[in-house]
Amino acid sequence: MPELRRGPITDRWVIIAPERAKRPTDYRINPPRRDDPSRCPFCPGHEHMTPPELYRVSDGSGGWKVRVVPNKFPALTSYPELGREAVVGFFDKMKGVGAHEVVIETPDHDKDLADLPLDHVVRVVETYVVRLRELMKNPWHRYVLLFKNHGPQAGASLSHAHSQIIATPVTPKDVRDRLEAAREYYARKERCIFCDMLLAELKVGERIVEEMDGYIVWTPFDSRFPFEVHIYPRYHLHDFTAMTPEQIQGFARVLKRTLGKLKALLGDPPFNFVLQNAPNPVPRPGRPDYWATLQYDYHWHLEIIPRLTQVAGFEWGTGFYINPMPPEEAARYLREAEPVGR
Repeated sequence: MPELRRGPITDRWVIIAPERAKRPTDYRINPPRRDDPSRCPFCPGHEHMTPPELYRVSDGSGGWKVRVVPNKFPALTSYPELGREAVVGFFDKMKGVGAHEVVIETPDHDKDLADLPLDHVVRVVETYVVRLRELMKNPWHRYVLLFKNHGPQAGASLSHAHSQIIATPVTPKDVRDRLEAAREYYARKERCIFCDMLLAELKVGERIVEEMDGYIVWTPFDSRFPFEVHIYPRYHLHDFTAMTPEQIQGFARVLKRTLGKLKALLGDPPFNFVLQNAPNPVPRPGRPDYWATLQYDYHWHLEIIPRLTQVAGFEWGTGFYINPMPPEEAARYLREAEPVGR
């Protein structure tokens, strides 16, 4: 029977509709067509087709393993001032201040993170940390988001493996809502709400995919989409960029393995992943206490969302999501899957 669920972090209801459920093989789609590598701006030898690079990981022989370049068509860019102002008294605007970068994850046109050797995935994660740290040095960058679009249905315009980083001059509302829920919970209980949630899930166990290398992979109680998977550090840490080398190594292994399980089970599905990290804790005029408890109450995590169903009129009209795959069943299938690219 259908049921409505709401988790402890976001004030959002989800409809779990198991009568619509399918087997994992029913969700499998044909892999997307690869772009022509002779025209791909991310392939080696085509470096002139991208803006000048910001960062690279060398392969030791004159080539590269990972490159970071500005997005050729940035959503936000640098300005000498914010330019905040009111419009007709009711509206606010400012200049499109921020940054928009592309992380080219591999020179190999036909490989994705799940297919790459572990040491290469480690280099990619290290690059994420380096670029997030660099962008957070700018006090105008209130929030820095790392995300990946894989496949046309997930918004990827190029098939060559890449992810993106966007820095914004405001903290987005969805992020702010999570932060405020965490802060209010800590004020009442002096405990991290995310740590408490993980402890509860570990006790129940039915939505845990696996626990390894200090990380927990699980399908949330209020999963919005079939096979939605979150990766949390088992240890408490609010800031992704504060990971130690050992923690980076562990995260890279778990990320590769989780993406490999999804690929094995669903046949290279389109997906988005989003890093839910703490905001840039720059001082706010008139708000000296703003996010002052982040290191105690927030807990970074990565959300992986396969794009197997469509968001349609009901979702847009209500803010509810309809998920035909109970997360307990999704976790069971994922536990049994052998990842590709091991």
